[in-house]
Amino acid sequence: MSAKIKVEKPLVVLHGDEMAQIAFERILEQFVRSRLAIDLIEVDLSAEERFTSNGEVVVEAIEALKTHGVGIKNAGMTVNRAQLDALLERHPTVDESTLDKLATKSPNGAIRKGISGNITREDIEFRNLKSVRPQWIDRDIEVDTMETGGLDFSYSELSEATGVAKVIFVGASGDPMEVHRRSLKKGDPWMLATNAIEEVQAWAHRFFQRAIAEDRDIYLGLKDTVVPGYDGVMRAAIEEIYERDYKEQVAAAGLSYFYELIDAQAARIISNPPERALWGVPDNVSGMKLYKLVQQLKRYGLPERKAHVSISRMSAGGGDQYGSYNMPAPEDGVIKVLVDGVEKHARTVKASDPILFMSNDREAIKDWVEQVFLDSAVNKKEIYFGLKREFVQYDEVYSSIILELRQELAALDTPPPSFMIMRPSRQLSKMICDPPRWGLYPAQNLDGDIFSDISAALGGSLATASSIIISKDGTKLFEAPHGTAHDLYLRYLETDGKEANFNSSALIFAVANALEELAGRENNPALDTYASSLKSALIETVSQGTITGDLKGKTLNPETEAVVDMIGFLDAVEANLK
Repeated sequence: MSAKIKVEKPLVVLHGDEMAQIAFERILEQFVRSRLAIDLIEVDLSAEERFTSNGEVVVEAIEALKTHGVGIKNAGMTVNRAQLDALLERHPTVDESTLDKLATKSPNGAIRKGISGNITREDIEFRNLKSVRPQWIDRDIEVDTMETGGLDFSYSELSEATGVAKVIFVGASGDPMEVHRRSLKKGDPWMLATNAIEEVQAWAHRFFQRAIAEDRDIYLGLKDTVVPGYDGVMRAAIEEIYERDYKEQVAAAGLSYFYELIDAQAARIISNPPERALWGVPDNVSGMKLYKLVQQLKRYGLPERKAHVSISRMSAGGGDQYGSYNMPAPEDGVIKVLVDGVEKHARTVKASDPILFMSNDREAIKDWVEQVFLDSAVNKKEIYFGLKREFVQYDEVYSSIILELRQELAALDTPPPSFMIMRPSRQLSKMICDPPRWGLYPAQNLDGDIFSDISAALGGSLATASSIIISKDGTKLFEAPHGTAHDLYLRYLETDGKEANFNSSALIFAVANALEELAGRENNPALDTYASSLKSALIETVSQGTITGDLKGKTLNPETEAVVDMIGFLDAVEANLK
């Protein structure tokens, strides 16, 4: 290209970690800096930078997005305890007790909340990829979940007035201690959930004993990085029992034990099911969804998947476990919720019982449902809501908002889009086992993570989906829905960069989407043509059979596939772009 395309508006670029960042840097150089005269507002959101800045870079990223309106975000690490200890060792002057939560937690939720944005994730429409259809009928996999505690045994209600909710703990001293507070507006839903650590431990014994007795490999799935004071407490209790009482028995029986974050694990098991396994999902809400899905898959198998799946995640208001206050009880006592000084609910807990308090913003819910309706109307999608409204007051607010928006649209002579409301377990089964063409599945954060990872894996790879965060004020952040590819990064380091394996499709697509958005905002035909050409070059590359290793055997013509590394794939895209 003889001259660079001039771009007037700046683009916010949020950097990440590991192999995804290696790929991102090359993509920016190969397809952005070398071809465009553009101002990049770059913010380093790597785990180390978040740690050493005490989270200030996350605030910087939010402000940059609010100021400039369009950005691209790369995948970043959410550090676990071992990784945090390693950071503390490398930076001995840092006092852990003074660290802001933005320094160690995933920046994703803070960014979404900071720009009041919700996520839509969709399949990239590659022409040459077939859906993953593993043999599921009669597959010998069982899902084991807890029958007690958790969100199924929570207390929830809608706030009757605008005020302050306080979580109070009363221990042996008898003195009430405020452990958390947050503001609520009239109509906002809130929920208190607890789990008895003794029940968790009893379930763990039954779970491991069952796996050994039935000769099954063991899978355990929780979300301990995002909900450390709840899922993390359960994981620690379960794995302590495993290490102490069952590790040697499992090894002697020739069985394997695997722990993984529940969304990644669900994607892996559904798209590549083990021969014989016991899948432990202690959280009974997620557990029952996955139990019913697996039962249906074992009976009917996976259908051929030609549908375009869209998943809209509500994240702007916090809303579920991602925006929760969670902690283990410090001692035996009583946990209470007070709203404007009035006690609304109380329950006894024992030392180390995990406690979770969450709330949502009714206005944010309405913004999200309106965004879902708009997306559906513009793109001719059918909406499938998953709500447990008959049993959970927390979900009832969504029903009233859906009705409210339908009436508002009707008053404007705008036909409301086609939608259905079903149980959350049915929503997941609908998406996987009976997908309509152009279905849109709205979900809150945790379900959205699980749904989108399963959907992307069945579509071929986590790198074959696109993701966009849209705020009410028009701010748009484009991202790749995959992670940082830790294992591939370790291999990259071990081989001194000689083995660079990574599927960059989702990152390229995110870059093209962001450039396309900028082109529309500044009426820049040359940039719009370039962004469209970049998408076409990506899709054409895969159509020609040039793919990365994760897609091997997944094209319509496996015999013509040319498997290349990350650099070979990017060069092939560039050749098609020329």
